[in-house]
Amino acid sequence: MINKKNGKEVKKNDIKKIAQFKLNFDLKNMFFIFFIVLFLFFAYQSISKEVKQALPEKSITTVVQEIKDQKVKKVEIVDNKILIFYKDDTLGVTYKEASDSFLKTVRDAGVNPGNTQFVVKDTQGSNGIVNFLSNIIPTILMVGFFIFLFRQARGAQDSVFSFGQSRAKRFNKDLPKTTFKDVAGVDEAKKELEEIVDFLKNPEKYKKLGARTPKGVMLVGPAGCGKTLLARAVAGEAGVPFFSIAGSEFMEMLVGIGAARVRDLFATAKKSSPSIIFIDEIDAIGRARSVGAMPSHDEREQTLNQILVEMDGFTSSEQTIVIAATNRGDLLDTALLRPGRFDRRIIVDYPDVDGRIDIMKIHAAGKPFTKEVDWDKVAKRTVGFSGADLENMLNEAAIFAARHAKVDIDMSDIEEAATKVKMGPAKKRIQSDMDKKLTAYHEAGHAIVSHFLPHTDPVHRISIISRGMALGYTLIPPAKDKLHETKTHLLEEIAVMMGGRAAELTIFNEVTTGASNDFDQSTRIAKAMVVEYGMSELGPINFGPTMDVTEWGKTYYEQNTVSQEVLGKIDGEVKKILQTGYEKAVQMIKEKKDILDKVAQELLVKESLDQEEFEKIVGKKEAIATLAIQS
Repeated sequence: MINKKNGKEVKKNDIKKIAQFKLNFDLKNMFFIFFIVLFLFFAYQSISKEVKQALPEKSITTVVQEIKDQKVKKVEIVDNKILIFYKDDTLGVTYKEASDSFLKTVRDAGVNPGNTQFVVKDTQGSNGIVNFLSNIIPTILMVGFFIFLFRQARGAQDSVFSFGQSRAKRFNKDLPKTTFKDVAGVDEAKKELEEIVDFLKNPEKYKKLGARTPKGVMLVGPAGCGKTLLARAVAGEAGVPFFSIAGSEFMEMLVGIGAARVRDLFATAKKSSPSIIFIDEIDAIGRARSVGAMPSHDEREQTLNQILVEMDGFTSSEQTIVIAATNRGDLLDTALLRPGRFDRRIIVDYPDVDGRIDIMKIHAAGKPFTKEVDWDKVAKRTVGFSGADLENMLNEAAIFAARHAKVDIDMSDIEEAATKVKMGPAKKRIQSDMDKKLTAYHEAGHAIVSHFLPHTDPVHRISIISRGMALGYTLIPPAKDKLHETKTHLLEEIAVMMGGRAAELTIFNEVTTGASNDFDQSTRIAKAMVVEYGMSELGPINFGPTMDVTEWGKTYYEQNTVSQEVLGKIDGEVKKILQTGYEKAVQMIKEKKDILDKVAQELLVKESLDQEEFEKIVGKKEAIATLAIQS
């Protein structure tokens, strides 16, 4: 049975789950209402007892005398309690033995009741029920309350009986599948994982040649590049149970719980073999173990040790594969990464131009785009974007188009979305005319220096519209993906960053705080050139942190010892590189001052200039010069 609702298919199992949820919700409400009613009942009983106990108590002799004196209007006998209603509308109470008759007592005293009315109420039945309820209901409530707590705890897997149970979510093959068709931009990683799928589907083919199934696959790469998506695609292609859990879910405040959950997870996966275990963010428990006498987190290390033991325990007949993902592969323990545990280490990196095109085509499905949308141009515009960034960009473009009541998504929507993803939304911050002028010349300075230097990339957009913490921005994305950086290009990049300060000083003979971020970035590049890349007169030496191995076989980071004299020379080289870039920027700004004025004035009018508008003012950028490197 399949019902259609909002364009989606709802299976019979889903309907049962919804009905079960409603039933549980109704039972919770009924239990709550029942508890409130009982509370009010016992509160009423207690209050009524207190009111009755507050009545003045009199002796039997006194009451008999008052009846004789015709002061009593009515006597109400309730078991051994006697309520006296006086003619002056006051009340009194007295008590007698249950076996005695109060009316007989009055007559034996020779008193004529006269007009006094005697009423006898039989409450033995009702009192019996009340007494029964008073005794049994608290017990039932207490038992029901604990049953309710245990049911809730079992649902969350946090009860005392399930501390050691794994929290992994199981995805069966009947659920919506993710396949390799849904993954793009990571072709090399897909090819490696396709072999894993073939292992799970056709194990006999490999056993005939003596090959064993890889026990583990480690996916390493930046966040948002598709590691989790790849793992789900492997499960979808193989059609086997998929157990997904995050590394932090093994940990608990009780000692030994992490190791117990690891044992339960692997035992469950082996029963469902062939199967896949996916551990996301494994660095939460797989960090390198401490080398000192005092462990940093003994519970985490016990959990890691149990994972190592379980992965070693796989036999050749067990078709259970562990896939783990992390973006901090440098922090993992070496014992975890050795062959026999994680046999394969797959790098999932940022997609290249072709990969970005494929990713955008996947996420563009179901969205209306105009014919003018050039995916090649968008791919070149989005150098450095991850798969998650691209998906978010297209979603933001659709939202932007809908906000402006458009029928289709065009290039302007994509451009605005790409800028928003990287720099944040535009702010209509109130600025004075002087602030706008300073910002316009600052950003124009970056653009002019970048345009006329031979090894820099073309300017994509200039704007004096505030985004994030910046009053304006100049976008200069790489024209193509780069695998290497040259010293010449880095020096020109520093000059471009100094272009804003150079323009301020040249035009206004004044400096502002707007260049602080430029100085931060340029200083980082210059320091890396000296300390890590060996691009200074100090020679090809790395003065930065290095990875070392101790005698214990543990891998950790150690800072090289650098003398104060060498530190002074490093600072001198960094300053020299920055000063050279600044002087080059000042020289360029002075030579192109007329063009700088035109660009700044146009920015003050339009607020933003794209590449075509900018090049109408300054001319086409010459082809980027390539360095002739002989090997």
